[in-house]
Amino acid sequence: MNHLLSDSRVMVGRCLRRSLRDPEAFFTALVLPVILLLLFVYVFGGAIAHGGAYVNYVVPGLIVLCAGFGAGTTAVAVATDMSTGIVERFRALPIAPPTMLLGQVMASLVRNLVATAIVIAAGLAVGWRPDASPVDWLGAAAMIVLVIFALSWLAAAVGLLARGPEAASSFMLILMFLPYASTAFVRADTMPTVLRAFASHQPFTPIIETMRGLWMGHTATGVSTGHEAWLALAWTLGVLVVGVTVASRLLAHRSASR
Repeated sequence: MNHLLSDSRVMVGRCLRRSLRDPEAFFTALVLPVILLLLFVYVFGGAIAHGGAYVNYVVPGLIVLCAGFGAGTTAVAVATDMSTGIVERFRALPIAPPTMLLGQVMASLVRNLVATAIVIAAGLAVGWRPDASPVDWLGAAAMIVLVIFALSWLAAAVGLLARGPEAASSFMLILMFLPYASTAFVRADTMPTVLRAFASHQPFTPIIETMRGLWMGHTATGVSTGHEAWLALAWTLGVLVVGVTVASRLLAHRSASR
């Protein structure tokens, strides 16, 4: 166990240092969500019917969108490792194989939590006023951590499945833009019938509505926060199980075939 923890710390440190050495990607992951926040609040917000301050509606969706962008970075990083030969170097060292993926996932968690904190700070600066108790904040924080962790494992699986960084980036575009077809930015009942059905039943909607309910005391779907929370938990745990299982098997298969 001590050996596993030590290897994991080394791998997490390596991934974080590599993030800092790629300032373009690191800057994009941190700043792009803030730019989107300002865009939606100040450019689109006045034209969107929302029944209140639009910033109070949009911040939870942007936080989930931020997690999607961060997951895309993780997929590319894993695909890069698999295509540059560094994995063979790691296999020649006394390193526990799972820590190669665990390092990427934990580094993704750290990066995304930093980006989330920046989005929250920017939201507060432009007028976001959550009406949440300390317990609600803890619940929202736990949901954020779980969502980032699940998406990071799914991204690691995509990075292993792809045959290069460019392919991994293309695959993750679907995940990164899926929140746009949810209740992140507008209510589902304002959408065309087919899109409304999709937005109401896709995994990001209950996640966003759970955080919206915890922070603001209500959801945009009219469904109770408790019901949305159970749906969000089921979706997130399902994604986590799939991501861990597929990533672990793909790593074992690709390592054995080299």
